[in-house]
Amino acid sequence: MFIHPSTDTKRDRIPPNQKQTTGFPVLHYGDVPEYTDLSTEWSFRLFGLVEEEVTLTYEQMMALPTGEVTNDIHCVTGWSKLDNEWQGIPVEEVLKLVKIKPEAKYVMLHAEHGWTVNMPLADFTKAGNLFANKHNGENLTPEHGWPLRFVIPHLYFWKSAKWVRGIEFMEKDRQGFWEKNGYNMYGDPWLQQRYAWD
Repeated sequence: MFIHPSTDTKRDRIPPNQKQTTGFPVLHYGDVPEYTDLSTEWSFRLFGLVEEEVTLTYEQMMALPTGEVTNDIHCVTGWSKLDNEWQGIPVEEVLKLVKIKPEAKYVMLHAEHGWTVNMPLADFTKAGNLFANKHNGENLTPEHGWPLRFVIPHLYFWKSAKWVRGIEFMEKDRQGFWEKNGYNMYGDPWLQQRYAWD
């Protein structure tokens, strides 16, 4: 059985074949979304295996209770950034808005330009995951996912969807954008699950 490191030294917080960076590299596919009026151009949808679908306006989403977390992030391209401070809406606050059907075992996050990412429901609901609008005390830049990005630090950072716009609850797993293009369905950085064959 693989055991994740439990010590708190920086070296032991960096997964195999990763290098620490103090910068914040920008990596994405496609154009960066632009908004002129979030009140009319932005909404957040919770759908799929729920008792009743919910759609929130930007104002309603930003009115939800917020929280702060500090974590390390690990990009599939080989960099790790330690001690990131995030502010945003904890997953548990969003989930209070819907009743999830018992057959739901996975989620698909939907983002701008048709971008998607999949994960098990059990991973999605872990404590510390959140929909972030700030990083290290500053509003997210558009390149890093403003106005809202998901943050799930125990998986490779491509699972932390930028420009997220909705959550689909599913019975069976499906490939998201990068998974359709050869990335691993799960993406554990400590197991180096970068690609479909890992």
